[in-house]
Amino acid sequence: MPLNAPALRRVALLAALVLPSAVLAQPAPFTPEQREAFGGIIREYLLKNPEVLQEAFTELQRRQQVAEQADRAEVLTAERGKLENSPRDFVLGNPQGDVTMVEFLDYNCGYCKRAVADVKALIKSDPKLRVVIKDFPVLGPGSVEASRVALAAKSQLAGDKLYEFHTKLMERRGQANGESAKAVAKEMDLDMARLEKDLQSGEINAALQETMELGEKLGINGTPGFVIGNEVIAGAVGVEPLKQVIANTRK
Repeated sequence: MPLNAPALRRVALLAALVLPSAVLAQPAPFTPEQREAFGGIIREYLLKNPEVLQEAFTELQRRQQVAEQADRAEVLTAERGKLENSPRDFVLGNPQGDVTMVEFLDYNCGYCKRAVADVKALIKSDPKLRVVIKDFPVLGPGSVEASRVALAAKSQLAGDKLYEFHTKLMERRGQANGESAKAVAKEMDLDMARLEKDLQSGEINAALQETMELGEKLGINGTPGFVIGNEVIAGAVGVEPLKQVIANTRK
Protein backbone atom coordinates (compact mmCIF):
# COMPACT_ATOMS: atom_id res chain seq x y z
CA MET A 1 0.00 0.00 0.00
CA PRO A 2 1.46 3.42 -0.93
CA LEU A 3 2.41 5.68 2.01
CA ASN A 4 0.51 8.94 2.49
CA ALA A 5 2.42 12.19 2.97
CA PRO A 6 2.48 12.32 6.82
CA ALA A 7 3.46 8.68 7.05
CA LEU A 8 6.16 9.21 4.45
CA ARG A 9 7.60 12.11 6.45
CA ARG A 10 7.76 9.96 9.59
CA VAL A 11 9.34 7.12 7.67
CA ALA A 12 11.85 9.47 6.07
CA LEU A 13 12.82 10.87 9.47
CA LEU A 14 13.33 7.41 10.87
CA ALA A 15 15.16 6.37 7.74
CA ALA A 16 17.53 9.29 8.09
CA LEU A 17 18.55 7.83 11.42
CA VAL A 18 18.74 4.14 10.56
CA LEU A 19 19.40 3.64 6.85
CA PRO A 20 22.75 3.85 5.06
CA SER A 21 23.24 7.02 3.04
CA ALA A 22 23.36 5.07 -0.17
CA VAL A 23 19.78 3.96 0.35
CA LEU A 24 18.70 7.57 0.88
CA ALA A 25 20.25 8.88 -2.31
CA GLN A 26 16.82 8.84 -3.97
CA PRO A 27 15.76 12.24 -5.40
CA ALA A 28 12.55 13.89 -4.17
CA PRO A 29 9.66 14.30 -4.57
CA PHE A 30 8.74 10.62 -4.81
CA THR A 31 6.38 9.18 -7.37
CA PRO A 32 3.68 6.80 -6.08
CA GLU A 33 5.75 3.86 -7.29
CA GLN A 34 8.87 5.18 -5.59
CA ARG A 35 6.96 5.69 -2.36
CA GLU A 36 5.80 2.11 -2.37
CA ALA A 37 9.29 0.85 -3.16
CA PHE A 38 10.81 3.07 -0.49
CA GLY A 39 8.39 1.72 2.11
CA GLY A 40 9.30 -1.82 1.13
CA ILE A 41 13.01 -1.09 1.48
CA ILE A 42 12.56 0.34 4.96
CA ARG A 43 10.32 -2.51 6.08
CA GLU A 44 12.80 -5.11 4.87
CA TYR A 45 15.72 -3.32 6.50
CA LEU A 46 13.98 -2.97 9.86
CA LEU A 47 12.81 -6.57 9.90
CA LYS A 48 16.40 -7.67 9.39
CA ASN A 49 17.79 -5.13 11.88
CA PRO A 50 15.10 -4.52 14.55
CA GLU A 51 17.67 -3.39 17.13
CA VAL A 52 18.23 -0.14 15.26
CA LEU A 53 14.71 1.04 16.12
CA GLN A 54 15.58 1.61 19.78
CA GLU A 55 18.82 3.31 18.79
CA ALA A 56 16.92 5.52 16.36
CA PHE A 57 14.27 6.57 18.87
CA THR A 58 16.94 7.29 21.47
CA GLU A 59 18.79 9.49 19.01
CA LEU A 60 15.55 11.17 17.96
CA GLN A 61 14.77 12.02 21.58
CA ARG A 62 18.27 13.42 22.03
CA ARG A 63 17.91 15.64 18.97
CA GLN A 64 14.50 16.85 20.13
CA GLN A 65 15.91 17.73 23.56
CA VAL A 66 18.78 19.65 21.96
CA ALA A 67 16.30 21.57 19.78
CA GLU A 68 14.05 22.31 22.77
CA GLN A 69 17.02 23.57 24.79
CA ALA A 70 18.05 25.85 21.94
CA ASP A 71 14.52 27.23 21.63
CA ARG A 72 14.32 27.71 25.40
CA ALA A 73 17.65 29.55 25.46
CA GLU A 74 16.33 32.00 22.85
CA VAL A 75 13.20 32.61 24.93
CA LEU A 76 15.24 33.14 28.10
CA THR A 77 17.39 35.71 26.33
CA ALA A 78 14.43 37.54 24.82
CA GLU A 79 12.19 37.44 27.91
CA ARG A 80 14.72 37.83 30.72
CA GLY A 81 13.30 41.21 31.74
CA LYS A 82 9.72 39.95 32.12
CA LEU A 83 10.95 36.77 33.74
CA GLU A 84 13.10 38.30 36.47
CA ASN A 85 12.12 41.96 36.76
CA SER A 86 8.41 42.31 36.08
CA PRO A 87 6.82 44.83 38.51
CA ARG A 88 3.80 42.53 38.59
CA ASP A 89 5.60 39.84 40.60
CA PHE A 90 6.91 39.90 44.13
CA VAL A 91 10.46 39.30 45.26
CA LEU A 92 11.74 37.31 48.23
CA GLY A 93 15.20 37.02 49.66
CA ASN A 94 17.79 39.60 48.66
CA PRO A 95 16.32 42.09 46.13
CA GLN A 96 19.89 42.82 44.95
CA GLY A 97 20.96 39.17 44.94
CA ASP A 98 23.52 37.93 42.44
CA VAL A 99 21.37 34.96 41.32
CA THR A 100 17.62 35.04 40.66
CA MET A 101 15.44 31.97 41.06
CA VAL A 102 11.98 32.27 39.51
CA GLU A 103 9.19 29.98 40.72
CA PHE A 104 5.98 29.38 38.74
CA LEU A 105 3.36 28.09 41.19
CA ASP A 106 -0.28 27.21 41.73
CA TYR A 107 -1.91 27.54 45.14
CA ASN A 108 -3.66 24.18 44.67
CA CYS A 109 -0.51 22.31 43.74
CA GLY A 110 0.56 19.81 46.39
CA TYR A 111 4.12 19.84 45.11
CA CYS A 112 4.18 23.65 45.33
CA LYS A 113 3.08 23.38 48.95
CA ARG A 114 5.96 20.98 49.55
CA ALA A 115 8.36 23.39 47.86
CA VAL A 116 7.50 26.23 50.28
CA ALA A 117 9.88 24.75 52.84
CA ASP A 118 12.57 24.35 50.16
CA VAL A 119 12.34 28.01 49.12
CA LYS A 120 12.44 29.11 52.77
CA ALA A 121 15.53 26.99 53.38
CA LEU A 122 17.28 28.37 50.30
CA ILE A 123 16.57 31.98 51.30
CA LYS A 124 17.77 31.32 54.84
CA SER A 125 21.00 29.61 53.78
CA ASP A 126 21.86 31.89 50.84
CA PRO A 127 21.90 35.65 51.62
CA LYS A 128 22.70 36.44 47.98
CA LEU A 129 19.69 34.64 46.50
CA ARG A 130 16.86 36.60 44.92
CA VAL A 131 13.55 34.76 44.46
CA VAL A 132 10.73 35.85 42.15
CA ILE A 133 7.27 34.35 42.65
CA LYS A 134 4.95 34.05 39.66
CA ASP A 135 1.30 33.07 39.96
CA PHE A 136 0.73 30.32 37.39
CA PRO A 137 -2.81 29.00 38.07
CA VAL A 138 -3.11 25.93 35.85
CA LEU A 139 -5.24 23.70 38.09
CA GLY A 140 -8.68 25.16 37.48
CA PRO A 141 -10.96 28.09 38.32
CA GLY A 142 -10.24 27.93 42.06
CA SER A 143 -6.55 28.42 41.40
CA VAL A 144 -7.27 31.41 39.18
CA GLU A 145 -9.47 32.97 41.88
CA ALA A 146 -6.79 32.46 44.54
CA SER A 147 -4.10 33.99 42.33
CA ARG A 148 -6.28 36.99 41.55
CA VAL A 149 -6.77 37.69 45.27
CA ALA A 150 -3.05 37.20 45.92
CA LEU A 151 -2.21 39.70 43.19
CA ALA A 152 -4.79 42.17 44.51
CA ALA A 153 -3.36 41.83 48.02
CA LYS A 154 0.01 42.92 46.65
CA SER A 155 -1.19 46.55 46.61
CA GLN A 156 -1.59 46.46 50.41
CA LEU A 157 1.33 44.25 51.38
CA ALA A 158 5.05 44.26 50.78
CA GLY A 159 8.17 42.43 51.87
CA ASP A 160 7.74 40.01 54.77
CA LYS A 161 4.00 40.70 55.02
CA LEU A 162 3.45 39.77 51.40
CA TYR A 163 5.49 36.62 51.90
CA GLU A 164 3.41 35.84 54.99
CA PHE A 165 0.19 36.13 52.95
CA HIS A 166 1.64 33.90 50.27
CA THR A 167 2.78 31.29 52.79
CA LYS A 168 -0.50 31.29 54.72
CA LEU A 169 -2.47 30.77 51.53
CA MET A 170 -0.12 28.06 50.33
CA GLU A 171 -0.19 26.20 53.64
CA ARG A 172 -3.94 26.53 54.17
CA ARG A 173 -5.83 23.23 54.23
CA GLY A 174 -8.42 22.45 51.60
CA GLN A 175 -9.11 23.87 48.18
CA ALA A 176 -7.58 27.25 47.41
CA ASN A 177 -10.06 29.62 45.75
CA GLY A 178 -11.27 33.19 46.02
CA GLU A 179 -13.06 32.54 49.30
CA SER A 180 -10.10 30.94 51.05
CA ALA A 181 -7.73 33.64 49.76
CA LYS A 182 -10.04 36.36 51.08
CA ALA A 183 -10.15 34.55 54.42
CA VAL A 184 -6.36 34.89 54.62
CA ALA A 185 -6.69 38.57 53.68
CA LYS A 186 -9.18 39.13 56.53
CA GLU A 187 -6.91 37.25 58.92
CA MET A 188 -4.12 39.66 58.01
CA ASP A 189 -6.39 42.70 58.45
CA LEU A 190 -6.38 43.85 54.86
CA ASP A 191 -8.84 46.53 53.77
CA MET A 192 -11.45 44.24 52.17
CA ALA A 193 -13.28 47.03 50.34
CA ARG A 194 -10.02 48.08 48.75
CA LEU A 195 -9.24 44.46 47.94
CA GLU A 196 -12.56 44.03 46.13
CA LYS A 197 -11.88 47.19 44.16
CA ASP A 198 -8.36 46.04 43.26
CA LEU A 199 -9.79 42.71 42.08
CA GLN A 200 -11.52 44.60 39.26
CA SER A 201 -8.24 46.05 38.01
CA GLY A 202 -7.17 45.12 34.52
CA GLU A 203 -3.64 44.92 35.86
CA ILE A 204 -4.45 41.56 37.48
CA ASN A 205 -5.53 40.09 34.16
CA ALA A 206 -2.40 41.51 32.55
CA ALA A 207 -0.20 39.93 35.21
CA LEU A 208 -1.77 36.50 34.81
CA GLN A 209 -1.63 36.71 31.02
CA GLU A 210 2.04 37.72 31.10
CA THR A 211 2.94 34.77 33.32
CA MET A 212 0.88 32.25 31.36
CA GLU A 213 2.52 33.36 28.11
CA LEU A 214 5.99 33.09 29.65
CA GLY A 215 5.22 29.63 30.99
CA GLU A 216 4.00 28.49 27.59
CA LYS A 217 7.08 29.85 25.82
CA LEU A 218 9.37 28.14 28.31
CA GLY A 219 7.52 24.84 28.07
CA ILE A 220 6.41 24.87 31.70
CA ASN A 221 3.43 22.51 31.71
CA GLY A 222 3.04 21.97 35.46
CA THR A 223 3.93 23.36 38.83
CA PRO A 224 6.18 24.12 40.48
CA GLY A 225 8.52 25.22 37.71
CA PHE A 226 11.82 26.89 38.56
CA VAL A 227 14.04 28.99 36.32
CA ILE A 228 17.58 29.66 37.48
CA GLY A 229 19.91 31.30 34.98
CA ASN A 230 19.47 29.29 31.80
CA GLU A 231 18.08 26.20 33.53
CA VAL A 232 14.39 25.29 33.70
CA ILE A 233 13.62 22.75 36.42
CA ALA A 234 10.30 20.93 36.59
CA GLY A 235 8.79 19.80 39.87
CA ALA A 236 9.59 19.91 43.57
CA VAL A 237 13.09 18.50 43.23
CA GLY A 238 14.24 19.45 46.73
CA VAL A 239 16.79 21.84 48.18
CA GLU A 240 20.06 20.22 47.14
CA PRO A 241 19.41 20.05 43.36
CA LEU A 242 18.31 23.71 43.41
CA LYS A 243 21.42 24.65 45.39
CA GLN A 244 23.59 22.95 42.80
CA VAL A 245 22.00 24.84 39.91
CA ILE A 246 22.37 28.11 41.83
CA ALA A 247 26.05 27.35 42.43
CA ASN A 248 26.57 26.47 38.77
CA THR A 249 24.86 29.70 37.72
CA ARG A 250 27.24 31.71 39.90
CA LYS A 251 30.18 30.12 38.15
